[in-house]
Amino acid sequence: MATGIKDKVAILAMGCSRFGERWDVGQEELMVEAYLEALGHAGIDPGMIEAAWYSSHYDDIGAGKAGTPMAQALRLPAIGVTRVENFCAGGTEAFRGAVYAVASGAVDMALAVGVEKLKDTGFAGLPPASRGTFAPMYLPTHTNPGNFAQLARAYGARHGIAPHDLKRAMAHTSMKSHANAVTNKNAHLRKAITMEQALNAPMVADPLGLFDCCPVSDGAACAIVTTPDIARSLGANAPVLVKAIQLVTSNGWEVQQSDWNGAYVHTARIAAHRAYAEAGIGDPRAALSLAELHDCFSVTELVTLEDIGLADEGTAWKRMLDGAFDADGALPCQVDGGLKCFGHPVGASGLRMLYECWLQLTGQAGARQLGAPSLALTHNLGGAPAQNVCSITILGAD
Repeated sequence: MATGIKDKVAILAMGCSRFGERWDVGQEELMVEAYLEALGHAGIDPGMIEAAWYSSHYDDIGAGKAGTPMAQALRLPAIGVTRVENFCAGGTEAFRGAVYAVASGAVDMALAVGVEKLKDTGFAGLPPASRGTFAPMYLPTHTNPGNFAQLARAYGARHGIAPHDLKRAMAHTSMKSHANAVTNKNAHLRKAITMEQALNAPMVADPLGLFDCCPVSDGAACAIVTTPDIARSLGANAPVLVKAIQLVTSNGWEVQQSDWNGAYVHTARIAAHRAYAEAGIGDPRAALSLAELHDCFSVTELVTLEDIGLADEGTAWKRMLDGAFDADGALPCQVDGGLKCFGHPVGASGLRMLYECWLQLTGQAGARQLGAPSLALTHNLGGAPAQNVCSITILGAD
């Protein structure tokens, strides 16, 4: 009988490049930036890494869908490198592959890297339909702001939230993330904004304004994982352990004859329930010290808080306005600025969220350190509310 992966894998080290408009570098340099930081934290010989997983939605190197761009850029030893894609959840998918390899006993140490070079491509969202993609997701009439604007409208209608109240809650969500990113040297957007700026910003897809949308960014992040015993033998006295990873993919239920009302993300609820069970968490609000959520749009953060049990249904907008999810609130979210301000290089975002949690749990977050957190959650969403991939990961101090 399966026993899950709780406490079977430790994060030895992580690294993250600066996110933003990195016109001066390519994918290779971004990967190297993140990888060298991780190696510096780990203090290991690269020859100890036995397998690797590589996430990238696009490939500006011209090597197709293979793992060779990462193997060559990082000069990895002669090991297997697996290329993965899972919409915007690809970074967590790479991490999941590395974690599962260690948990199974197949290898003692594995590497996960996510990278994206978008600013030179004209990228403005998920790519158009092509051979091998599920074309209905990318019909010309669909845009990501449009999809999540529909989520906002459905959420407001379902819970009877006045449009101006929802708009203010979304504005506070964005204002919070901008404030958190000011001290983050790796973040794409590092300027604070006011409530008035967020409320009066140009409209993108009603009710989502400019400050409700995350930026398209270049960046990379990586993790080196191993067994807890090996981590301790290498000097990690209290390594960060993986408590749970759960991934759920839409199977068409939402867009067929179903009870889905468009006001929530079905996969997130299932993934969170399974992750809490795997981690042995009964009350996530009491147990979690921080969360990194996939805030591609401000409304996504609000809805996700309810989907994963961190707020009662229909109340996240009120708790957001009350400051419950601010850096000094009851449950800090997006302490590093989130997708909203750290940026969103598609294949790297899942690992970037884990990077912040790892920094916080090891006390290395600098000016944004939350004290001594013990348990952290990441929520990584790829696709649209009606058709998506959702992954929940929980990390904890040993």
